[in-house]
Amino acid sequence: MKELTVGTLIAVFEEIFGRGLFWAMVVAALVVTAAYLYVLIRDRAMSMRKFLWAQLSMPIGAVAAVLFVQAVTSSHFRDIGGPVDVIVLLGVAVMGAVGAAILVYTAQSLFRRKSA
Repeated sequence: MKELTVGTLIAVFEEIFGRGLFWAMVVAALVVTAAYLYVLIRDRAMSMRKFLWAQLSMPIGAVAAVLFVQAVTSSHFRDIGGPVDVIVLLGVAVMGAVGAAILVYTAQSLFRRKSA
């Protein structure tokens, strides 16, 4: 692989997760992002109570993302062999944490009544 392009990354992720699962995750991420932007525009302010709950969900999201990737791929924790593997695993954890926070904040804003 001489060049790292968007097409190459899409092909790699489709190979790792399978075409259907990868595109389902992309669609889910787009839907949650659109809902988050809708909530931010609608409310015109962030609720610190909701933000706190969103932050508290981050460790759960990090662990869930790592376990999800381990379950979907054919790799295991025993296959971690070097610094790049650890960096990728930490990247997955960070993305899972941020995703969980956005999802929890959005869900609270959409499905709970206004709090004081």
